[in-house]
Amino acid sequence: MTDQPAARRKLAAPTLAMLPRTADSLSFLYLDIVRVQQDDTGVCAVVSTEQRGTELVYLPTAALSCVLLGPGTSITTRALATLVRHGTTVIATGSGGVRTYSATIPDSLSTRWLEHQARAWADDRERLAVATRMYEHRFGPGTVPPNTSLTSLRGLEGHRVKALYKLLAQQHKIGRFKRIYDPAKWDTQDPVNLALSSANTCLYGIVHAAIVSMGCSPALGFVHSGNQQAFVYDIADLYKAELTIPLAFTLHNTPHPEQAARRSFRDGLRLFRLMPRIVSDIQRLIAPSESREQEDPEEELVDLWDPVSGAIPGGVNYAAGDQ
Repeated sequence: MTDQPAARRKLAAPTLAMLPRTADSLSFLYLDIVRVQQDDTGVCAVVSTEQRGTELVYLPTAALSCVLLGPGTSITTRALATLVRHGTTVIATGSGGVRTYSATIPDSLSTRWLEHQARAWADDRERLAVATRMYEHRFGPGTVPPNTSLTSLRGLEGHRVKALYKLLAQQHKIGRFKRIYDPAKWDTQDPVNLALSSANTCLYGIVHAAIVSMGCSPALGFVHSGNQQAFVYDIADLYKAELTIPLAFTLHNTPHPEQAARRSFRDGLRLFRLMPRIVSDIQRLIAPSESREQEDPEEELVDLWDPVSGAIPGGVNYAAGDQ
């Protein structure tokens, strides 16, 4: 087989412009007690009911950012491979989407944003700056005095969330509310806590999908630390006061608050367009000087590192006499 010219090989190499944009994806899909398989048409969920028998529900694999697989779900290798090829994060969860056990990571990602994240995380001053920006993001621009310490910001955030709980409890006339998350006593918790835990887990799935789709690490957190989901918790906390907490209080009289929270949260994502916000917020938080629009659409996915020159093009034979 004749070797192609180097110029032709370079044009054929995959570039960032060929990859699906994370912000263009839909939200998430939660499945349980189904079999996910691949047939000649696409990836489908095999659903069995007493009324209708067996049905095939086809999944929009190219448009999904995250699929949550609950208990009683099985998935074939072909179906999983198709989801991964489309950049869909597949997460194995506990009942109702609570707890994350494992997740796939999409292939062929640039390390640009991972490198920004790692540099900021490894430098204590930069890490403090990112953590401070995260707290300031929750309060809104111009609401935090300059040079406020991280300890003070944590305290202000605690008072803000406590006040929000109190306000929402008064609005919905449910009396005093206390946030409780105890998986060991899941069935004994009140509807608001059940709905909030379920909605938060869905939010974690969306954030996790955005993080790994950008090539960042879910483990390198700036506010949270010591957990493989630390950065997921960092980013998810930016949106809870706006999205999941108010939603949970509206479901205090719902018979099945966990299911209602998942449905309502998924429907609301179309209005909030959360995926584009997550992507832009992560970029702004870890690298304020960078801009998504500045990204070169022809940037190669794989470069070689050089201690003198920095990044040099991959896919090139650097043998003596061939340059």
